[in-house]
Amino acid sequence: MTHTSTTFPRLYDHAPSANGYKVRLLLSWLGKPYTLVPVDIFAGESHTEDFLRHKNPDGRIPVLEPEAGRFLAESNAILLYLAEGTPLLPTDAFERAQVYQWLFFEQNTVEPNVGTARFWKLTGRARFHPEALALRVESGRRALTTLERHLQDHTFLVGERPTVADIGLQAYVHVAPDAGIPLEPFPSINAWLARVKALPGHIGPLAPYAPNAMVPPP
Repeated sequence: MTHTSTTFPRLYDHAPSANGYKVRLLLSWLGKPYTLVPVDIFAGESHTEDFLRHKNPDGRIPVLEPEAGRFLAESNAILLYLAEGTPLLPTDAFERAQVYQWLFFEQNTVEPNVGTARFWKLTGRARFHPEALALRVESGRRALTTLERHLQDHTFLVGERPTVADIGLQAYVHVAPDAGIPLEPFPSINAWLARVKALPGHIGPLAPYAPNAMVPPP
């Protein structure tokens, strides 16, 4: 649930962002109230002097402010922070390391490829990067093949219960068709996505990109 009051934590976010979606989904799963602070990244709001100095020197969202004046960036770091002490982050050292493994995999192979291809295609930028787009799509397909291989024998990514690893991967995997990667060849991924979607607290689809994110047609 979200609020417009000054409830902490505050989440600085851009609604079409799948990285932000991860955090919103976790907060919803946890039933944790928070203040949503919209940030229009295409209007430069994440590159103001205040944002860069005090919230995230890298100028990206999402950023979590868990309490006044403390800021945490990087979506998967935020997931780990919020999940601490909950069943979504195992206490067993090896299982916890497996959660890290899948979150690193997501940032190394899924988000840079599926996320970038999706952004280019949905905002009209694909025509500027035809060769790079093809490489991103193929790399994204290989990442999904890896995930499919794992999910053939696993209910969730780590053990038999959902963890923040499932949230981290679901965010970009479920929108892979927007990147030009159909999900029909991945039955185990589709079954896993259905299991994740059926969990209490699931939220709706990503918001579309606003007009100021679009590149005009040629």
